[in-house]
Amino acid sequence: MFTIALEQRQYKTYILSDETAGSQLEVVPERGGIITRWCVQGQEIFYLDTERFANPDLSVRGGNPILFPICGNLPDNTYTHNGKQYTLKQHGFARDLPWSVTEQVTKDKVSLSLVLNSNEQTRTVYPFEFQVVFTYELQGNTLEIRQQYQNLSSTSLPFSTGFHPYFLTSDKNQLEFEIPSQEYQDQRTKEIHSFNGNFDLSLDEIDVAFKQLTSKSASVIDNSRKLKLTLDYGDEYPILVFWTLKGKDFYCLEPWSAPRNSLNTGEHLNILDPGGSHTASVRFIANFF
Repeated sequence: MFTIALEQRQYKTYILSDETAGSQLEVVPERGGIITRWCVQGQEIFYLDTERFANPDLSVRGGNPILFPICGNLPDNTYTHNGKQYTLKQHGFARDLPWSVTEQVTKDKVSLSLVLNSNEQTRTVYPFEFQVVFTYELQGNTLEIRQQYQNLSSTSLPFSTGFHPYFLTSDKNQLEFEIPSQEYQDQRTKEIHSFNGNFDLSLDEIDVAFKQLTSKSASVIDNSRKLKLTLDYGDEYPILVFWTLKGKDFYCLEPWSAPRNSLNTGEHLNILDPGGSHTASVRFIANFF
């Protein structure tokens, strides 16, 4: 049986359930349209820093934040368009703004659709008209996120998009990585390193981008939790970012459509013609063994 419940907590929270499979999803539209919780067979899949989540002045660290209209940060948080300089903070504004629920489905599956429209606030930092629609669908041990990006401007719309999922782990030394690439770029030093399936988890921070992907699927096996987590993505996502901090019970494996600073460099940047639309999809699968 598929259900959607609405609870008024600090924020209105939509709870999507596949009761037969014992899986649940919690979505908070007004806090950046974020998925805060994903539970499979009674086990938490996402990490969430509840103190940061409760403070609207802080970015959320946990769940699955949305990255739009940029991934990563810009030098000095600025970019230039038509000779004018704009300020846009790291990962863009979609994760900070309220989204609106447009559709709820509980027949044969459970899904929730949300929309973010350009407004006066977005236009001051990003001078374009757009509409973004996300559909979160839960079925069994699978979470799928379908997206549609629409250009409502009379000019071309440049953007990149992605996700920043925080996966819960109790022992990073028990992680095995199946990432379809033989090299990564350190996002701070820009150095390229070969990849043999391992990271130096003794480092205070790991922040690397895999840009030479050879397939559309990546997995992380958490032997401490007996969990294999698989991320499937389309051609829209040519980059995977891995990020973690020492002493924190999470790792992030993030599908990005373009690298940092693409709004200035144009690298992998999506450019939509006036009236055009772009679709994308990612799928997370949690298998316990």
